[in-house]
Amino acid sequence: MSNDQKMPFLFGMNEFTTQPWSFEEDVARYKALGVDAIEICEAKLDRSRAGEQIKFASETGLMISAVQPAVCTFFGSKMVPSPSEPNARADAFEHSLKSLAPYAPGSVFICNTGAPPNGNIQFVLDEAIRYLRRLCPIAQDLGVSLALEPLNPVSMNLESAICTIAQTMDIIDGVGHPAMGLCLDYWNIWQEDNIEAQISRAGSRISVLQASDWRVPLSGADRLIPGDGSIPLGTLLRATHDAGYRGACTVEIFSDGVPDSLYRNDLQQVIQKSRLGLEDAWEYIPK
Repeated sequence: MSNDQKMPFLFGMNEFTTQPWSFEEDVARYKALGVDAIEICEAKLDRSRAGEQIKFASETGLMISAVQPAVCTFFGSKMVPSPSEPNARADAFEHSLKSLAPYAPGSVFICNTGAPPNGNIQFVLDEAIRYLRRLCPIAQDLGVSLALEPLNPVSMNLESAICTIAQTMDIIDGVGHPAMGLCLDYWNIWQEDNIEAQISRAGSRISVLQASDWRVPLSGADRLIPGDGSIPLGTLLRATHDAGYRGACTVEIFSDGVPDSLYRNDLQQVIQKSRLGLEDAWEYIPK
């Protein structure tokens, strides 16, 4: 079924997609390629001038749709193992909020639970609610919000204690604060049962949208350009639109530990192909 309407989401890039570039290269090249929004990764910022860098990005006209703090989980993760103590990790997240939010008003700070120690998932869920109840009022006062992200089951017990929208919504409901939303990454959730209904349930709580594409992973960081894999992107984009989301659709690609890493390709072509892949997915939605 063809859809004549232009894709209704701004086109965004997450900086992990262009990992080999510096922050300044990201900003300049995104702008030159017509990218609308940038999802900032704190790991790419220079701590001594992070505010100046974010201000530079904003002044180019890029919308700062989201920020990924350097420490974004409350419990340990394979990607960011230290600090190891949960309170210290929550403190680090709060520091990122207070340091970066003044330069990115209206943006969304992304978080995840981290891996459950000794397999105690319930403890992690309870503690995540406690930490988020502490952080949401701070975020609101700073003019930003938070988004909790469920990760693909391949990341369970390594990066996360949650892998479904339903689990994430239970935490969001438990937090019970208007500054608490959902980060919807299609690579993470596309294999869920009744996925369109789950997206509909999330509704107005969706505050970040990320896209890439799937093949059976060759590593823990193996994602494809939108349109090059198995994810029914058109169906998911339509479900997200029907749920009321109108923000940026941000391409987040990891490509490490694989022989055909996209990081060794022409990253400008990766960006251009990503836009075309999303536009084609929106235009040609199967019956």
